[in-house]
Amino acid sequence: MSFLGFASYYRQHLRDFAIHARSLYRICDQQNVFEMTQERIQEYENIRYALTNAPLLLMPDWKLPFKLYIDACGEGLGSSLHQVQIVNKKLYEGLICFISRQIKPTKARYGASQM
Repeated sequence: MSFLGFASYYRQHLRDFAIHARSLYRICDQQNVFEMTQERIQEYENIRYALTNAPLLLMPDWKLPFKLYIDACGEGLGSSLHQVQIVNKKLYEGLICFISRQIKPTKARYGASQM
């Protein structure tokens, strides 16, 4: 739980965090047995790697337009907010933040436009 709490605090820096952490969240449920399967170990390692190699985020410039990229699948939703800014005298499309969440089983049947 402590690791997931720590990693979740930085979820805006991590692409598809909710997807990568889904099986780790499942073992936090009291109905499940705590067992570190190979899948969970791999997810833990992926999140740990992402935390230490996360991209630098730009501060938003509220005077400039934003670009929003979205994606959805049967397991989760994800988006990233970008903005074109001048960095070192060059135009640079930089990342502002990531947002992601898991899809509950009841909503997994929805079409992409309904999510």
